[in-house]
Amino acid sequence: MNVIAFVVSLGLFVGGILLMGYSFEIEGLQLPSFFAGLLITSAGVALPIHVLKRIDG
Repeated sequence: MNVIAFVVSLGLFVGGILLMGYSFEIEGLQLPSFFAGLLITSAGVALPIHVLKRIDG
């Protein structure tokens, strides 16, 4: 379970950072795509810190 959670968390984190980076290239949707990238990156960090602590504990 820890390996799957690590892969999912890493994918969310890297995907969110990529979305924030590419948001400046998207015409007309810069703010929503940047905000979505910020939320995805935050979810990638929050998953192992808050959720897995309660599942594995």
